[in-house]
Amino acid sequence: MQLVRGLHNLRPEHRGCVVTIGNFDGVHRGHQAILARLRERARTLGVPTCVVIFEPQPREYFAPDTAPARLARLRDKVELLTVEGIDRVLCLAFNERLSRLSATEFVETILVDGLGVRHLEVGDDFRFGCDRAGDFAFLVDAGRQYGFSVEAAYTVEQDGLRVSSTEVRKALADADFALAAALLGRPYCISGRVLHGQKLARQLGTPTANIQLKRRRVPLSGVYLTSAEIDGKVWPGVANIGVRPTVAGDGRPHLEIHLLDFAGDLYGRRLTVEFHHKLREEQRFASLEALKSAIDADIAAARAHWHAQPLTKSLK
Repeated sequence: MQLVRGLHNLRPEHRGCVVTIGNFDGVHRGHQAILARLRERARTLGVPTCVVIFEPQPREYFAPDTAPARLARLRDKVELLTVEGIDRVLCLAFNERLSRLSATEFVETILVDGLGVRHLEVGDDFRFGCDRAGDFAFLVDAGRQYGFSVEAAYTVEQDGLRVSSTEVRKALADADFALAAALLGRPYCISGRVLHGQKLARQLGTPTANIQLKRRRVPLSGVYLTSAEIDGKVWPGVANIGVRPTVAGDGRPHLEIHLLDFAGDLYGRRLTVEFHHKLREEQRFASLEALKSAIDADIAAARAHWHAQPLTKSLK
């Protein structure tokens, strides 16, 4: 799969493809259905598939403090799109210049001149261009003018529930990881690189791997039963994800995971953490001693859980 960062990096060989546009946050089963139809149309036309995404996502640009929590970072999204067999991802920087493009300029600059689109697959509620003036009907008219076909993506349901990134976030907020996995088509995981932290947990007798999140908001907060795969072996653990209110922090979310009975150096490694069950909410403690007692209780609960329900490998 080829990642093209920015319209200026498109080359003549990138022209002529079937395209879909969107956030694709989480690449859930609804997205997967769109991508399957895109691949089918690409085979029919004998051209590559291309997914156009934005970084940051439009709502993160216009309202960063109230934008929905990210299900997946850019790197994770690209990896998931690769798994789905997509040939090319065009990642456009969503900035003032892009936000000011009219619907006509968007079509002409990106779809026609940039990608030479042969077929476009989007939701029938898709809006684009300055002031969101462009819609599905606009694209159909543009397709007639410029010679590309347009098809509306249909809704995918799971047990009567419309599959969407919003519903995945709701399931995660309710700690319903079975529902989240059903909507996603895989267990919910967070990936990131292990960085050096304050090493406070080590001082408290429970060393943790501090995983870089690189996002303003995450869809989870609290203490969870988790697992992580290291060199082919899945290790059960317990993790805290949140702003660490008991210790002085930067106010940004952090993920810290303690792997039961693991001994080794993880600094600099990229870990994928799967979430299984919520133990409790994150809370502020009056002292480090009280924090240590809570951590010890969390680890004891994790050991009891994994003893009663041995972990089977389910990480992707």
